[in-house]
Amino acid sequence: MMANSYSMTRVLAILILLVACLPAADSRQQAATVSHGSPALGRDIATTPAFLLLDSAADRDAFRQWFAAIADYQALRPGAELPLEISDCAALLRFAYRGALHAHTGVWLEENKLAALAFLPPVRKYAYPHTLLGAALFRVRPAIGEGAVLASFAEFADAKSLRLFNTYFVSRDVRLALPGDILFFRQLEQNSPYHSMILIGRSHLVNDGGEGDDGIVVYHTGPIGKTAGEMRRVQLRQLLQHPSPRWRPVRANTNFLGVYRWNILKEAN
Repeated sequence: MMANSYSMTRVLAILILLVACLPAADSRQQAATVSHGSPALGRDIATTPAFLLLDSAADRDAFRQWFAAIADYQALRPGAELPLEISDCAALLRFAYRGALHAHTGVWLEENKLAALAFLPPVRKYAYPHTLLGAALFRVRPAIGEGAVLASFAEFADAKSLRLFNTYFVSRDVRLALPGDILFFRQLEQNSPYHSMILIGRSHLVNDGGEGDDGIVVYHTGPIGKTAGEMRRVQLRQLLQHPSPRWRPVRANTNFLGVYRWNILKEAN
């Protein structure tokens, strides 16, 4: 009898424990299912959510082409026509990123003076701003708790946040960079220490040279003294021989953080 009583007590204790755990599990599921009911949103705490990844090679290639071409055009157009929002290197990244994901309708192409790029294929998985995150595409902080993922994204992100939360490290060997990749630098003596440049590769818009061309790099300087700064466009081989060694994208330069790639271009495991 004592043995049977002990067994019954043990079974009841286990059942009580299981029942007590059910509300917690349900709460975790509710926390994970945020805004649009996507469990993937809640599980993703520090990286780019899986639903934003461009799953197909065609979409990844389309994004690269559009991102690079849009950035390239900003450096080619007259300075007076540059969109006002492009005021520094991070603003250029955000502008070209959103544009690459936009639906490239005839109206959009005309407004952005990019009709020459109408032949480029579109990203098909989704179109900005119609995403599960709306227009807030850039992660600016880790999520604190599983239900706070949406709050960790914003429409604005500075160069540091773009590097930390929206791109991943590829190499400090610039020869491994692909069109659309980003070169990040950190210059501690500047007010805004983080700086970025976009590798264009070969331009879709102009013929920059013949054989042996290593491609183009474009960037916005950000404010220079009392001026607003400007867009610049240089050959990669010229950048490698920059008069100031701290701006050369080479391993020996400790100010060069390396080549980075947008998180959405990661291939799903």
